[in-house]
Amino acid sequence: MSRDRNDVDRIKAHYPPGTRIRLNFMDDPWHPIPPGTKGEVDFVDDEGQIFMKWDNGRTLPLTPGEDSFTVIAPKQETLKLYMPLTADLYELDRYGNKTEESSVLEGNELQWFHGQITAAILKSQMPEEVKRGLMHWYHKSDSVNAKVRSIVFAVEDRGGQLWGVAECRITGKLTAEEMESLKDHITGQAADGWGEGFEQRGISLGGYELYVHFWNSDEWSLQTEQERFEPRLSEDHTTEQRMGGL
Repeated sequence: MSRDRNDVDRIKAHYPPGTRIRLNFMDDPWHPIPPGTKGEVDFVDDEGQIFMKWDNGRTLPLTPGEDSFTVIAPKQETLKLYMPLTADLYELDRYGNKTEESSVLEGNELQWFHGQITAAILKSQMPEEVKRGLMHWYHKSDSVNAKVRSIVFAVEDRGGQLWGVAECRITGKLTAEEMESLKDHITGQAADGWGEGFEQRGISLGGYELYVHFWNSDEWSLQTEQERFEPRLSEDHTTEQRMGGL
């Protein structure tokens, strides 16, 4: 079966290495894999064949459209990516208008408004974001789209400081390249997408309005929990990975 490049790319994105599969039926009259056998994807070749590492030790590939098989949904885990929060706090005059100058608040001051900010985030969710959150706006048909099931923004108090958090529901493990692509998407949403809209909607605090920024240009970064709060452990882990490759 000859496939065009777009079709092959879709198969590669939909069945990344490590995807668990259960075979229903293999269209091979000579030495088929028995129905019910499980295995994981090794790679997809340029013809769109899915090469497998079957649990019974065999490696016979699957041909989409000819063989019948089911993807075994992997266990989902939560990956949290942290970013610093800032906000502008405006006092309202007796007519309900904002004063010209604001007080700039950072994470240690924003912890007192944890509940109000959380309520505003929930209120801001659009109907099309209910299922996958900000992954709804990820328009690439690649392995990141396949592995990252959803992204939602939240806030979390860590050590007396309120942080912005992108909570990602992940299936499988992300490669270094996939992690960078995910971070790029979240950074764009924090700076120009969801975050841009959110920071323009004031949160009423009774005589004040709070405008929260999930992105700012001053020393902003997006990091995993280990990178943000346990940097030494993260450095040691990176060193081990590099040594393991020697």
